[in-house]
Amino acid sequence: MHKAVRIQYEDFSTDDEIEALRATSKRIGGIGLFLGCARDFSEGREVSEIDFDAYDRMALSELSALRDEAIARFGLMGARIVHRVGTVTSGENIVLIVTGAEHRAAALDACRWIIDELKERVPIWKKEITPEGDSWVVPHP
Repeated sequence: MHKAVRIQYEDFSTDDEIEALRATSKRIGGIGLFLGCARDFSEGREVSEIDFDAYDRMALSELSALRDEAIARFGLMGARIVHRVGTVTSGENIVLIVTGAEHRAAALDACRWIIDELKERVPIWKKEITPEGDSWVVPHP
């Protein structure tokens, strides 16, 4: 079984991550999920690919801290975070956050909190590849 927090080049299985979370506790009554996908259009330009780069050790450490904080803050039974690096083409998966709690509100609130914090705190950068040229994207919530 994969670790609960990962950075990887290859795609991931949403179903496998949900099942891994469910296996952690039979008390889970609600699962929140955020799946970030690569768009083919951004800020008025066509986008064919996105290159993701990360400071791996620091990014993994911060993702693990986010997971721990979310579990404590929202009373989660568990959480899983997977983020891809390397080249991702339009339509492919980028990031997955799955949270499990006794009730839906905590699971959904935690999921949104994790993705918002991830965007602000985790050293992962993206560069959009367009017909007009490549450009690094300034982080935004």
